[in-house]
Amino acid sequence: MKKIISIIAVLALILSLCACGGNNGSKGKLKVGMECAYAPFNWTQADDSNGAVKIANAEGYANGYDVQVAKKIADKLGLELEVYAYEWDALIPAVDTKTLDCIIAGMSPTAERKETIDFSSNYYISNLVIITRKDSAYASAKTLADFAGAKIAAQDGTFHADAMNQIENVNGTVMKDFTMLYTAVTAGTIDGYIAEEPTAFQVCGSNNSLTYVPLVNNDTGFSCSEDDTAIAVGLRKDSSIKNDVSAAIDAISLEERSAIMKTMVEIAPEE
Repeated sequence: MKKIISIIAVLALILSLCACGGNNGSKGKLKVGMECAYAPFNWTQADDSNGAVKIANAEGYANGYDVQVAKKIADKLGLELEVYAYEWDALIPAVDTKTLDCIIAGMSPTAERKETIDFSSNYYISNLVIITRKDSAYASAKTLADFAGAKIAAQDGTFHADAMNQIENVNGTVMKDFTMLYTAVTAGTIDGYIAEEPTAFQVCGSNNSLTYVPLVNNDTGFSCSEDDTAIAVGLRKDSSIKNDVSAAIDAISLEERSAIMKTMVEIAPEE
């Protein structure tokens, strides 16, 4: 009888593991976290147009480069995509506590973050630039050195904030999110803010009073490692889907990634 009970227990465990489908126990779903407020990587809109996905824990639909990549990953893994809106600082804890399966939020795989979570293959690499007003004295800047003494801001909790300190005599500040940065530069309370180039392209394309200085990493611009400027999927240390996620990303050609980003920049809403 004891042997029979043991066999039944083992079979029950096997069945429960199979039911998880190898996706960290999310029962056929891929729970992805992002800010839903970082265009063109991710944003919130009112409907499901242009391939947007309903936000599971808030009103509205999520769209952007991150969402489109998430859809491809979920499809490749045979899972149903669920997008959750989280504040930036809450994303890693949510993955670490298994509330989310992964982070697809324009997040760079920095050495500091790797101490807490793992990362997939890179799904985007970008230059760091500075967004400023067209009437600013810094609009004609050519190199990072030209911003010496400027009032520059960056989003708190990102490597942008660390990079900001590379500007000589910078009058720097950090802000909670990109909406605050955008508001500050348009109001003239700062001279500019640091952003990824796709974000700058979208912001300046939708507001003709703004421009950006197209700095080049490790040349005319910021000194950055690829870990800083690359973007990857964040997963917890024991994630069973890490290799599958990387394989799904690697299957997306560079041409397709560029085409997706171009489309997302074109349709992204204003900040």
